[in-house]
Amino acid sequence: MTVGVLLLAAGRSARYGSDKRLARLPAGETLLATVVANVQRSGLPLRVCLRPDDGAARQLLEAQAVSVLPCPDSVLGMGHTIADAIPLLPACWRGVLIALADMPAIQPETFCQVATELVEGAIVVPVWRGRAGHPVAFSRAWFGALANLSGDRGARALIQANPGKCREIAVTDPGILLDIDRPSDLVLY
Repeated sequence: MTVGVLLLAAGRSARYGSDKRLARLPAGETLLATVVANVQRSGLPLRVCLRPDDGAARQLLEAQAVSVLPCPDSVLGMGHTIADAIPLLPACWRGVLIALADMPAIQPETFCQVATELVEGAIVVPVWRGRAGHPVAFSRAWFGALANLSGDRGARALIQANPGKCREIAVTDPGILLDIDRPSDLVLY
């Protein structure tokens, strides 16, 4: 089963105060470049969601040979971003991991573990010490529902409405819980 990663990077960084995707982590790389590199090291195919007018991030991604998906409704929320992107995914993808561009600590091995656990009809949620995190994987059976999402809750409603289809897997990666919301969060990485 070919499983790819859909990286949501079309947000406006409202809480951060500026474009956090282009903020530099202590190691010198941008937040977006770090997350993309972690996914690329997993070996999984990658597509990144951007706003159509997002020239700076598009330029950074094209320099890394990353495929970009334009998400014109992203201004309406994460659900709309996912809905814009799902129909644009390659037909050979039998599943998708939905990842967030502000989570630079997720290890490549975690992406692989979540992808490996995905079976048809399932949703796979990584859990560290009893807490659910990202990326969440959806088999192709969920693509229709994902393409109909709206609002700013992303796919959370699907997960909550279908507990019998969700498979929680224990991971050893606390990075599944850690995101960057404010400039002060950068020092953690």
